[in-house]
Amino acid sequence: MSKMLVTSLVSRTEVKTLSDIVLQFGLENSKLVDGQVTWDLPAGYTCPGAEQCLAKADRKTGKITNGKNQVFRCFKASLEAAFSNVREKVWSNFDSIKGKTVEEMVYLLSAQLPEAQLYRIHTGGDFFSQDYFDAWCAVAGMFPDRVFYAYTKSLPFWVARLDSIPSNLRLTASYGGRHDHLIKEYNLKSALVVNYEEEAQALSLEIDHDDRHAFGAEYVGQSFALLIHGTQTPGTAAADGWNLQKRQDRDAKFAYVSGFLASMASVGAISLTA
Repeated sequence: MSKMLVTSLVSRTEVKTLSDIVLQFGLENSKLVDGQVTWDLPAGYTCPGAEQCLAKADRKTGKITNGKNQVFRCFKASLEAAFSNVREKVWSNFDSIKGKTVEEMVYLLSAQLPEAQLYRIHTGGDFFSQDYFDAWCAVAGMFPDRVFYAYTKSLPFWVARLDSIPSNLRLTASYGGRHDHLIKEYNLKSALVVNYEEEAQALSLEIDHDDRHAFGAEYVGQSFALLIHGTQTPGTAAADGWNLQKRQDRDAKFAYVSGFLASMASVGAISLTA
């Protein structure tokens, strides 16, 4: 879908109305490649396929509500719970695009997309509808020289468009959702969250530390593992795994904390300047 076609499908009145909407993109933490752009929605509320990671931070109070089948807590939900301005940002984005047509979402996203070579769709949130998924497919198709990537549990939307997803939109199915059976059924590239390195080794999965397994051309089609990270519900295996990581590797802990602080600074939650 070209920019000219999108504009032609949106009336002049709609263009004027849409032009008043401001989307909030961002730069993410040090785990990710320098200069990449990120796009976020409210964690949990926009994740129809979430199950084992499900958690929601109340829009006003930030109070966390865990899903009834939670095994590990979504990192982004914890971040939203801690900082009201993070909640304001992701909810502003959701309010701006929900209820819009595919063409309107494509117009909004493509018109305001910052200049970059790499985009992560959702460090928080997920594809909440088929129309929204289709909109991102169209946006990626408009910029074939750029790479877009996303982790997702919204697998039915992916499966419905298997033959029409542009090659520069690189998707990874996240295990632990309501539609895990589709991963094997359709041989989807996947990521599995593990509590310990030994779990990944036993499954012959490489552990990703910087998202390159998700976006790198050399890893297309290759499934991988992710180590649990972030604040977890006390008393769970995920909490035990995270605590063990912190005890065993002080350098890793320092790197994680540095990345966490950089993440908060990038969304205006804190200032790293004196």
